[in-house]
Amino acid sequence: MSSAHPRRDYRGPALIESRAPADPFLLLERWVAQALRRGGPEPAAMTLATADRRGRPRARMVLFRAADQDGVTFYTNLESAKARELAARPDAALVVWWPALHRQVRIEGRVRLLRAAEADAYFARRPRGAQLGAWASPQSRVLRSRAALDTRRARFAARFAGVAVPRPPHWGGYRLQPRLIEFWQGRPDRLHDRLRYSLAAGRWRRVRLAP
Repeated sequence: MSSAHPRRDYRGPALIESRAPADPFLLLERWVAQALRRGGPEPAAMTLATADRRGRPRARMVLFRAADQDGVTFYTNLESAKARELAARPDAALVVWWPALHRQVRIEGRVRLLRAAEADAYFARRPRGAQLGAWASPQSRVLRSRAALDTRRARFAARFAGVAVPRPPHWGGYRLQPRLIEFWQGRPDRLHDRLRYSLAAGRWRRVRLAP
């Protein structure tokens, strides 16, 4: 199989060092805010890459729920494959792609588990259906059928009928604290702008990379 559609030329605004902040979080927050306004149908989607105990890479899509000076926050089942991998190797990489803006951000860093109170607060804001789904899904485990999953959901819906759904003990959040952030802005003729910020001795160093 080959990609037969015409190549697309990217024509985003220039990303120039003299106009970029020295603090990468300021640029990240600016880009995230713009993406949430006009970045496409699912602007919070990102690829999370981890490695298993043997060092084999794995990647999947998750949603970021905060991207600020504290890092990038996401939530998941704490018994899932990704959670087991993060427990064994708490380093991870993220990629966010906003095609409507011709922008990509790569982030690498250390991941830590959020405090229970923070996870509780976020879980309480989720739609009730998503709350029940967190109880019903034994994420990454083999299921006999879709019907088995639907049966589990019905059981938890009955269990919590008429009351608030509490956060499951196996559900929580992570925050990736970056040591590297790379901003990619699509530009004409494949001569894209790339600025990489890397953290060393508590200070961010910014360099331009060839496209």
